[in-house]
Amino acid sequence: MTMIVAHFEIPYIQILNENGELCDSLPSFAENKTLLLALYRTMVLTRVFDKKAIALQRTGKMGTYAPINGQEAISTAIGNAMKPKDVFVPYYRDYAAQFQRGVKMSEILAYWGGDERGSQFECDSEDLPICVPIASQCLHAAGVAFAFKYRKQDRVAVVCLGDGGTSEGDFYEAINVAGVWNLPVIFIINNNQWAISVNVNQQTKAKTLAQKAIAAGFNGIQVDGNDILATRQVVGEAIEKARRGEGPTLIEALTYRLCDHTTADDATRYQPPEDVDHATYKEPIRRFKHFLEQQKLWTEKQEKSLIEKCTVEVQQAVDEYLNRAPQSIGSVFDHHYASLPNYLIEQRAIAVEDVSHD
Repeated sequence: MTMIVAHFEIPYIQILNENGELCDSLPSFAENKTLLLALYRTMVLTRVFDKKAIALQRTGKMGTYAPINGQEAISTAIGNAMKPKDVFVPYYRDYAAQFQRGVKMSEILAYWGGDERGSQFECDSEDLPICVPIASQCLHAAGVAFAFKYRKQDRVAVVCLGDGGTSEGDFYEAINVAGVWNLPVIFIINNNQWAISVNVNQQTKAKTLAQKAIAAGFNGIQVDGNDILATRQVVGEAIEKARRGEGPTLIEALTYRLCDHTTADDATRYQPPEDVDHATYKEPIRRFKHFLEQQKLWTEKQEKSLIEKCTVEVQQAVDEYLNRAPQSIGSVFDHHYASLPNYLIEQRAIAVEDVSHD
């Protein structure tokens, strides 16, 4: 005897099509015109920041940097949907969310400049710092969410990863425990189609990444990650669902990486130029700008003013970063152990003495 014991579906959500035109009804939050303009400003600010950060690296003023061009809508939606009491567990392409949650642009620059003080946020946030190891942050988020549930707090952990991260064991372990324990955690996949030079089709035979949630026993949703309205709606609904005690959600946000993986990469060696051209047409800022113009909420005069203000704001952050006092050599030793072993105490003393004699 053969029978079907389970059946699953993965919904795909889109509100603005590639031309910035409505293809579904507006969510309730979109009635707030101030909020819509804030979303647009955040995306534009992040792109201006991104271009400047790349320029800093190219001129030797910063280390390797992970760009975000073409993917701004995802982290913008996340930062807008979360409450201050929630905890954000980012990976290395979540600047827009971090900015909205109080992280300074100069702190992000410091981090990529090799200064770990950039992870000690002045806003005194409980959010975790940028995570570069692939998918390990998923386990961190599951742990944070378990603490919320154990303490009976109505707080939610939100974690991001790239499509390549879904091939890692840490990801599968995290979604499994999240499902078993019904944790208040949201997993958001920035599916930008490339894990460095490996296309998503070479990573998995699954039709979607969202369906990986099925094996963990909770819902997976696919959303147009270039559509700020749809992404904000899906993320917001998932967060509030988790806050009500209804468990985790896996969100696959479809986008395209219109930049190198990092400044140590050359994407022209593997990205088909026709794919890049097509993706450029669908990118989120262009799309949302067209929508705002059609709604009579935005003009070219406002656009010019916004670019000028964002440029000034970013330059102020750059100046703050460049004028930051250098770290002491002793800081290399100071955060690895609660109490330094004797051999490192000796090495620290020698290093500090050598610098003082220079």
